[in-house]
Amino acid sequence: MNKFEVRNMDLYYGSFHALKNINIDIPEKEITAFIGPSGCGKSTFLKSLNRMNDLVEGCRISGDIKLDGVDIYKDKMDVNVLRKRVGMVFQNPDNQMVAANVEEEVAFGPENLGMESDTIVARVKQALEQVRMWKRRKTAPNHLSGGQKQRVAIARSLAMQPKAMLFDEPTSALDPEMINEVLEVMVRLAQQGMTMVVVTHEMAFARDVSSHVVYMADG
Repeated sequence: MNKFEVRNMDLYYGSFHALKNINIDIPEKEITAFIGPSGCGKSTFLKSLNRMNDLVEGCRISGDIKLDGVDIYKDKMDVNVLRKRVGMVFQNPDNQMVAANVEEEVAFGPENLGMESDTIVARVKQALEQVRMWKRRKTAPNHLSGGQKQRVAIARSLAMQPKAMLFDEPTSALDPEMINEVLEVMVRLAQQGMTMVVVTHEMAFARDVSSHVVYMADG
């Protein structure tokens, strides 16, 4: 089964043709890694899968992008529902940490949806245990290492119980030891059957962990 199906997709920023006739199936419960030179369109494609490009002025997309058989553009899927189902982890977690401590940071999404307190507590605990950060739940984000912050960012997405997760260069700002911390979490998620789409420069991860590797060049 495919989680995403993309057909005849073109993406423009104004007059710039960034993505050109993309056709690809992304299977569920597997890891698909995108590699290629900087500026080739990897992150642009990734952000299209949960409509983050909607926020970019002058961006327009044609073709079909389906999630579980539903076109996320043409069928007018609610963006909030889409981003709950498709979580995203960015390059630099420092730009996203706003709460006083780790527990509050991970609780932000469920609280925003108006979930009951017991549900929020359970989700936060489960998510932080998945990334092995439960013992640091009362720690302020600015007291965490880069790898720990990225694990909290992953937990924040997991608390929404997504069906798929997108990772945009999740280890690019980390040193080798911290990279391993984050990759270990991603490997465990893969073993649990999470569908993941990863833009990466980590060739070892693409080779050893991902189920499929896609090379992009010039859109």
